[in-house]
Amino acid sequence: MTGPARTTPTRAPASGGATGAHLLLVEDDEAMRRSVAANLAAHGYRIAEAPDAAEAIRRWDAERPDVILLDLGLPDAEGTTIIRRVRREATTPILVLSARGAEPDKVAALEAGADDYVTKPFGLAELRARVAALLRRTAGPNADPTGTIRHGSLQIDVTRRIATVDDQLLDLTPREYELLRTMLAQPGRLLTKARLLRAVWGTAYADEGHYLHVYVSRLRRKLAAADRDGTMADLIVAEPGVGYRVAEAPDPDA
Repeated sequence: MTGPARTTPTRAPASGGATGAHLLLVEDDEAMRRSVAANLAAHGYRIAEAPDAAEAIRRWDAERPDVILLDLGLPDAEGTTIIRRVRREATTPILVLSARGAEPDKVAALEAGADDYVTKPFGLAELRARVAALLRRTAGPNADPTGTIRHGSLQIDVTRRIATVDDQLLDLTPREYELLRTMLAQPGRLLTKARLLRAVWGTAYADEGHYLHVYVSRLRRKLAAADRDGTMADLIVAEPGVGYRVAEAPDPDA
């Protein structure tokens, strides 16, 4: 019998701002789920738990986690159905945790859209290393090997989910952080309103442009409040009727 879904609290961060990366752990074995969740939470991650596919989809729709940790043998559906559902909407990293070690099972999960595959039993240190690697990958090609995106005086640490301007921590909500990270990962590229809404809020909000306007306005105010040299004032550029883009970083040698 599966236990109720729960959220494992993380340790409070040392200072204000966004907390650790948000992970969705989908596992029907309650003892394993709680053990893994407790270990990850002790290392600063925020953990949402789901014992079956139905709860996993509900959590995915409502919370948009940074990484999904997914068992394949769920009581109400195959884990690959969750992979395909997520892949229709997003590129969120999916790490499969399964007792199925045969090559055909691994190939099927990876071809469905999983990013990595760990066979049970596994070491928790290895699991954390794989999660960290997936988070660094989501930072995009503009991130350094540690998973940090730099844009002038603005820095985003993707693994810790914090943003700073001139080393001053920005007090961002999870949605504000995700919106800033999404745009900063592709500087200079025009991102449509619909694309940003799907990436940050989900497909159900693709036509809710007023959400975007409110959050962009709040981001601009917070960036400006932390700015010392005036470079953040024009960071987020609006293309009326289309979307937003992040201005190219200034040349430090210019």
